[in-house]
Amino acid sequence: MKIALAQLNYHIGNFESNTEKIISAIEKSKKENVDLVVFSELAICGYPPKDLLERKDFIERTQDALQKVAEACTDIAAVVGGPSINPNTKGKNLYNSAFFISNGKVESIHNKTLLPNYDIFDEYRYFEPNTEFSLVEYKGKKIAITVCEDLWEKQPTDNNFAKSELYTISPMEELNKLNPDFVVNIAASPFSYNQQDLRTNILKSNIERYNLPVVYVNQIGAHTELIFDGDSMVLNSKGDVACRLKYFEEDYKVVDMNEIEDNAIEIAEVDYIEKIHDALVLGLKDYFGKMGFKQATLGLSGGIDSAVTVVLAERALGKENVRVLLMPSEFSSDHSIKDAVDLAENLGIEYEIVNIQEIFSEFQKALKPSFGDLPFNVAEENIQARIRGTLVMGLSNKFGHILLNTSNKSEAAVGYGTLYGDMNGGLSVLGDVYKTDVFKMAWFMNKDKEIIPVNTIVKPPSAELRPDQKDSDSLPDYDVLDGILYRYIEKNMSSKEIIADGFEKQIVEKTIRLVNMNEYKRFQTPPILRVSSKAFGFGRKIPLVAKHS
Repeated sequence: MKIALAQLNYHIGNFESNTEKIISAIEKSKKENVDLVVFSELAICGYPPKDLLERKDFIERTQDALQKVAEACTDIAAVVGGPSINPNTKGKNLYNSAFFISNGKVESIHNKTLLPNYDIFDEYRYFEPNTEFSLVEYKGKKIAITVCEDLWEKQPTDNNFAKSELYTISPMEELNKLNPDFVVNIAASPFSYNQQDLRTNILKSNIERYNLPVVYVNQIGAHTELIFDGDSMVLNSKGDVACRLKYFEEDYKVVDMNEIEDNAIEIAEVDYIEKIHDALVLGLKDYFGKMGFKQATLGLSGGIDSAVTVVLAERALGKENVRVLLMPSEFSSDHSIKDAVDLAENLGIEYEIVNIQEIFSEFQKALKPSFGDLPFNVAEENIQARIRGTLVMGLSNKFGHILLNTSNKSEAAVGYGTLYGDMNGGLSVLGDVYKTDVFKMAWFMNKDKEIIPVNTIVKPPSAELRPDQKDSDSLPDYDVLDGILYRYIEKNMSSKEIIADGFEKQIVEKTIRLVNMNEYKRFQTPPILRVSSKAFGFGRKIPLVAKHS
């Protein structure tokens, strides 16, 4: 049997585009004498559709699109993901389904059993879990069709992939009793930088248990925070990867299932910083493209975060679509201004310099009756950040640009940022990237030639809001800080556990206190492109008003 893996970039609710892509891949497969073409989870409507699933017209359009796809399936079969209506009066109205289509119609429907409800997932809100199992018999083969999590039942102990107490049925155990020849798994598995090994190991663990080849098709593309990396593959019954599709690109490959047992390709290691870089470029590109936006703006300070952000924006949108403001004050070093200018010219983007000193002085005069002779402190520092935030928002409003937020995950975690100032933006580009990784990404961007001025990378980080200010005045060294934050945020470790890992007690307790007390700030941040297993945003739900020990 010849199977085509169609790894495509869908758009939630864009039924015309999604249907066109699916039918185009079907027609291509026909020309290549393919027997079965496989698409990803909820391909018809895009994933995740969230509360759009509660709209009657949305489901009706899904069914209309499915009918058009079915009509294209003559002399070929397809597996396509989409929501289906639950015919029973009990339970949720919908299933998360894989449709097996042949002879111009939907021949059978295979519903998702294990509905994830951890981290970013909330499928129990919309879908009824499956309890019935059957195979597809097609061209002399018996095929077990599964949807994403149904092949993830053997999960690691990591809290972010903890097995739900609601998982009372093992779909693979049930399907294996029916003696399938191989498994098809359609997925919408989001990217995180450690996902490649995790995903492959999960697939291999099922093969070890059931000795069945697996055809796995994931989607690519970004939907606001979530970025999908593709990485679709075919594994033979020995657990060897016989075919693998590209990362972060639409891709299409045909595999002859009769030949996969003797095929084993080598998996090239890709550094995680390169993966994060590619994910963020895709996330930016799709956020703008799918929202109908074209141009971006941001404040370019001469610091590392704005430098990395503007390079990502230029690579995602093109230099003609990026415009920046340089907004020095009396505390800005001459070198920072030069670094920012050099970077803008290296990229060929439009830039303007607006000195904020006179504006800042007017604010100080206006507040003098209230502030009196109180010493210069964080109030004056934040006024500068808010002046800059107002200026770049003005540019955004006047020209219809989207303002990119440049705060990194380390700063966002401990509240080292100003609400309505440098925390402004329509999209947070680095909000899930720790500061130590921002530095690594800058070096990666310079691997072929110097784009970001080296001085930007090697100088001590500073907000430059007071004389001789350095981040280290307020925060531990980033190597230490990020080690603590990773354990507390991604690993859910307690302060005692983090201290036992060798971190100083006083620094650990201060860091955790800062994380906890700044939850209200993160609640007001723009959407954050997710590249880790635990990003700030809707995948991390912490009460704003809570007593932390």
